[in-house]
Amino acid sequence: MIKQGKPVSLSKRLWNLADMLSPGGRVADVGCDHGFLDIYLVQMGKMRGALAMDVRKGPLAAAAEHVKEAGLSERIETRLSDGLEAFQVGEAEKLVCAGMGGPLMQRILTVSPEKTESFEEMILQPQSELTEFRAFLREQGYKIVEERIILEDGKYYFPMKVVPRRKGTEKTAEGQMAVKKTAVRQTEADQTAAKRQPAGDVSGASWTAVCDRYGELLIRGKDPLLMQYLKEQERILAGILESLKAREGNLATQGENLKTQGENLMAQEDDQKASGEISSRERRFLEVMMEWEILHQAMELMK
Repeated sequence: MIKQGKPVSLSKRLWNLADMLSPGGRVADVGCDHGFLDIYLVQMGKMRGALAMDVRKGPLAAAAEHVKEAGLSERIETRLSDGLEAFQVGEAEKLVCAGMGGPLMQRILTVSPEKTESFEEMILQPQSELTEFRAFLREQGYKIVEERIILEDGKYYFPMKVVPRRKGTEKTAEGQMAVKKTAVRQTEADQTAAKRQPAGDVSGASWTAVCDRYGELLIRGKDPLLMQYLKEQERILAGILESLKAREGNLATQGENLKTQGENLMAQEDDQKASGEISSRERRFLEVMMEWEILHQAMELMK
């Protein structure tokens, strides 16, 4: 039960989502669950109001009850909605979308671009497919202006503050083209300096892969928790490689040849033809080796 006048207690993950939001205005919370984040934001005076939305009737009913208990029914509206379907442009200046899979979040952002681009900023925290999600943001012209790594109850979370395309794109035609072509995302203040890659033997394509996989701003900031995460990933990948080698010993000696062969094959547009060139086990070994290489490039850049 929530008592009026007593701020709700948030988990570390939810607290960071709240902390990353710029103060002022109204927030639309897609996938609000039980509504604690929205209640906290209004209680603390960070947001003047909130629109708490969820596609599930059960959690939304719980959120409505919690809002009522907090005495905030006039400032927080609950609404049944699949993504931003029930949202109307102008109802909120900020968006929070967290706690769902990357592909679902990507769909929410692309279904109605006029809605997505109406927000001043978005706090996004995908639970899965982080590499693909960061690549999606980069390719679509979104700008990640802040990213954090959080460890809570043995699980890592990567919330991002993102500026939509309308706000994040350069004003000039030349600037728009530069944003589309560059693999580097940066804040406006250090835009020119950030286009230079960090010191290290990393090609442009590799730098893009490293940023998509582990987060450019986390790497640039040399976040110590990211290094801890990288070391854990290193142990996991080492175990997978040993398992693959044990199953088929000749894969270990074929490693570099497979890597070169695989890079050429994966560059081909005809995926069906490419997949027929090497076995599924060899392809899996190749994928792990490439992930291993990206991981160690990130670790080198963190030094």
